[in-house]
Amino acid sequence: MEFRTTVKTSENRGWLHHSDKVVLLGSCFSDNIGAKMLGALINAMVNPMGTLFNPMSIARAVHRLIDNEPIAGRDLFMQGGVWNSYDFHSRYSLPDKQATIDRMNQRIEQGHKALKEAQLLTITLGTAIVYRLKTTGEVVANCHKVPQHEFERKMSTIPEMVQVLNEVITSLHDFNPQMKIILTVSPIRHIADGLDTNSLSKASLRVAINEAIAQHRDYCDYFPSYEIMLDDLRDYRFYASDMVHPSDVAVEYIWQAFQASYLDDRSGLAVARCERIHKRLQHRPMSTNRETIERFNADTASVVRNLIKEYPYLADHPELTGFML
Repeated sequence: MEFRTTVKTSENRGWLHHSDKVVLLGSCFSDNIGAKMLGALINAMVNPMGTLFNPMSIARAVHRLIDNEPIAGRDLFMQGGVWNSYDFHSRYSLPDKQATIDRMNQRIEQGHKALKEAQLLTITLGTAIVYRLKTTGEVVANCHKVPQHEFERKMSTIPEMVQVLNEVITSLHDFNPQMKIILTVSPIRHIADGLDTNSLSKASLRVAINEAIAQHRDYCDYFPSYEIMLDDLRDYRFYASDMVHPSDVAVEYIWQAFQASYLDDRSGLAVARCERIHKRLQHRPMSTNRETIERFNADTASVVRNLIKEYPYLADHPELTGFML
């Protein structure tokens, strides 16, 4: 007897090799899977402009990154003692205006380069609800605690989202024809909007993605992270304490499913080895004995050097370069 339903992912496409460059854009779930990739020492850039939730904001960010369009002083506003951009997450907001501009433009340049060189891009849509600034009509990626009466809150229609997604997929393919694109719906629940609204939003996103990628199947795919969380794991023990975000166990389970769907056969061993080494690099010996610490560091350096001999493309990885001296 079966006591749970297992979401069947597509046959392995082999779109991801361990040596590939990857960009992840979108909701908090992009941060989750991006962290897993970084933990496997994959060359991944995660949300260069910060966490993004709705298709319109994600598309706006993609076009800015493709065009390498810098932020100007007129694009910023002061709120909460720091300078903000409606296109950037607040983690990039600083008290000094020029420092904020420089920081944001550095991320745009890095994101432009990463997108141009990437073999794989994942886009995670979190919600269909958008906030439009009443004074300009523009959709904002982050409200930055500006009073709610300054915005019009609205759920995007499926045709609106299909058009935006089609345009952004086409632009991405024109910009980097070698890049594969994976879209997914975030399993994170937006309960502040109400569970009924969250369900409608997620369903709208799923339909919009299905329609948008229909003409791009050769280089565009859907990964069912939302369905895995909702219909496979399907239990509150797989949520974090806030009952909104997936737990670490759930993220790991979905990461394993992602690998089964896209990681090529040659890369599985590399990912497993690099995950173990990454954990070792994060470890600090409990002992204060100098000889114990030096022996641990020497052993770590030996492990890293052996890894690089087997996988030479890791020689320039920032976590490993110090061990090659």
